[in-house]
Amino acid sequence: MTGAPFPRHLLAGDSESAARALIGAFLVRGNGPNARIGRIVEVEAYVGIEDLASHARFGRTNRNAVMFGPPGVAYVYLVYGMHHCLNVITEAEGRPAALLIRALEPVSGIEEMRTARIAAAGRTSTRRGHDSDVARIGGLPAARLASGPGLVCACFTIDRTTDGDDLCDPGSDLRLEAASDAQMRLPVAQSPRVGIGYATEPWLSKPWRFFVEGNPAVSGPRVAATAAQ
Repeated sequence: MTGAPFPRHLLAGDSESAARALIGAFLVRGNGPNARIGRIVEVEAYVGIEDLASHARFGRTNRNAVMFGPPGVAYVYLVYGMHHCLNVITEAEGRPAALLIRALEPVSGIEEMRTARIAAAGRTSTRRGHDSDVARIGGLPAARLASGPGLVCACFTIDRTTDGDDLCDPGSDLRLEAASDAQMRLPVAQSPRVGIGYATEPWLSKPWRFFVEGNPAVSGPRVAATAAQ
């Protein structure tokens, strides 16, 4: 990592280009030796009102209003009443588009991430279930701690209070930071998005999931369906 804020202009163009640019960048929570840092290794693009897999398909609502805002802002929503998901807004203001952060490769603050995941699990489990969660999460390899959109938010203590925050602001406690040129040289691949069976074609098969092929932190299939250009 460079410590530099992620360039907003790289998110302001089309979402596919933004997705490729974001792969390899870092999500950071906090500062100093206890900062939690993860390399972004998997994202999904949701683009426009016409995308029938997108939250914007029904138009602007109180829930998705942030999607219509400027690039670089966080859109956070809750699924199943318990799991938060972090998205980064892309494209021009007024055009609802976002990248769902599906997986991170932990780089620093790994034990802090593990502790945050245990705390998040404790908010939704019984005492006996929590004891089981402590053992299970405590034994996970670091690469699997933030392997899934809900797990990203658990590891980085992200909830609806983060909705609308500017992730390109270097002064933000939760922010995106740029990678060096060498760190960005990753084998990016594409596949259809995951878990959108409610959508119809062509949206169901759009190759709008971008990931680092073979990376152990990736949450979905780790083999390319289509090579990214």
